[in-house]
Amino acid sequence: MTSNFLGVQKPSFAIQEIRVNRWLEVRQMIGNVIYYQGSKSFAARLGTRLQNVGDAIETGAKSSAVIAVDTEMGVINVSEKTTVRIQELHSTADGGRVTRLQVTGGQVRLRLLPFTNPGSQLEIQTPAGVSAVRGTEFGVIVHPDGKTGVATREGKVLTISQGKGVLVGAGYSILMIPGQAPSAPVALTGDVGDASLKLQLLTTEANQMARITGKVEATNLVSIADTPVTTNLNGQFDVKVPIPFDRRIEAVVTTPLGKRQVYELAVP
Repeated sequence: MTSNFLGVQKPSFAIQEIRVNRWLEVRQMIGNVIYYQGSKSFAARLGTRLQNVGDAIETGAKSSAVIAVDTEMGVINVSEKTTVRIQELHSTADGGRVTRLQVTGGQVRLRLLPFTNPGSQLEIQTPAGVSAVRGTEFGVIVHPDGKTGVATREGKVLTISQGKGVLVGAGYSILMIPGQAPSAPVALTGDVGDASLKLQLLTTEANQMARITGKVEATNLVSIADTPVTTNLNGQFDVKVPIPFDRRIEAVVTTPLGKRQVYELAVP
């Protein structure tokens, strides 16, 4: 079964797959980007193409990539510590192009042209559900526990989980929890969301550890000392990290649409 905008599901036999040369291509990259092909891995280069089911790219800390979808359908901005893997990449008998990608952690932002063929589909699969589009600008962020934030800047995105579909229109975001239906959309703060961090506690614990508690918007991803942290459904977190020599700890907040704010926390 697969999803579309006419309903949450449609029979998979409705699509007849044909073989064509389809691909995702690395157009820009910063830092450490790895290309996976089967059981092999290589350092990605400009022009590297992902063409087969299972092919993937993975960005390291403080690294990023921009990949283009073939025939200039659009581009995908891949943030740091993010893996994008091909699940399906084919064309249909009527000329439609079906692209299904998996993101298991991190953040991606997609800018896609409107699809002119009704058989064309692009979906992002995460541990919490599916986001399906037919031409739009939207972002997806996946938390360490699989929670998924989806935000739309232009067009509409259909989010699907547990057999329920919810449309996310321009200027709105949604949170999907693994094993649950999507939440109701809420309005974004600004064009690309609010990346503010409300620090609630920063103190020294035993064994040279710092305890940090704070709050962000529930859809946002927080990384502290280069490690993504788990937030609750209200965006609150409580973590302990080693205190570095200079007693300064970096925290980064990222919205589903890719707005990124860096904070330097001084341990007292």
